[in-house]
Amino acid sequence: MKKDLDWKLTRREAFAAFGLLAASMKMTGARAQESDTFKGIALQMYTLREPAKKDLPGTLKKVRDMGWEYVQWSGMPDLPADEIRKALDDADLKAIASHCGLQGFEDDFEKEVAFWKTVGNADVAPGGMMSDCRKDLEAWLRGAARLDAVASRLKEVGMRLSYHNHDWEFETFDGDERAKIDILMDVTTDLCAELDLAWVFLGGADPAAYIKKFKNRCPMIHAKDCLEKRLLGRRAQFMPLGQGVLDWDAIFEAGKEAGVEWYIYEQDNADKDIFECAQESFDFLKTSFSL
Repeated sequence: MKKDLDWKLTRREAFAAFGLLAASMKMTGARAQESDTFKGIALQMYTLREPAKKDLPGTLKKVRDMGWEYVQWSGMPDLPADEIRKALDDADLKAIASHCGLQGFEDDFEKEVAFWKTVGNADVAPGGMMSDCRKDLEAWLRGAARLDAVASRLKEVGMRLSYHNHDWEFETFDGDERAKIDILMDVTTDLCAELDLAWVFLGGADPAAYIKKFKNRCPMIHAKDCLEKRLLGRRAQFMPLGQGVLDWDAIFEAGKEAGVEWYIYEQDNADKDIFECAQESFDFLKTSFSL
């Protein structure tokens, strides 16, 4: 039997091999780091509010059949927490967030926390500033203090409070050149931002820039696409993800840098079947995050 031939690398080959190994380790580390932050994609159930009014179990089943596993509970029929949880369990879905008002936490904090923990989500978000805190800068600051106080209490019980914006939060108050959303985040500590990207764009701002601006304070993003900026008197027209004007490459890159955990698809209106839109948006997100 012949002896095995000695296997030797030239100096150049050795350096090339070590270079490939280092690159591989770097890529693996980068993906692991990204994985530690990014948790997944979800569907904002407000998108399907109309069909859910007629048939909640059937709507949830269609959501799961599309491929969605996680949802944000919003715009759904008013049900006890245990019935919401059962409906989700029956459809093999999990709630990772919900939209709810601040008042419930201010009136009976323990009861509201117990409700959403029964549903199964640790993230909650009001749909905007409270109506009695919008009039002027003084009222806005009062609202910010209320939001941050609840956010601080939720943090103590392992939950988070995020603020969901529309376009008008990018307007200003007399005497302060900052956008209302910037004031809100400047004067709060524990409050997070649930940036609605289409409304950021329609408010005249850059969604990717705002994701970076609120680095480590925007764990949940409302992934929403739209057509060009709306004209005066016209409603905004929203689109399936990737079919509007938002720069998703820049958005996803900013999300990696800023620590975004969840991209939650939402579409307020549609010019075709909303289930078709939800399927196309799922496919877009799934492709975007396939590693």
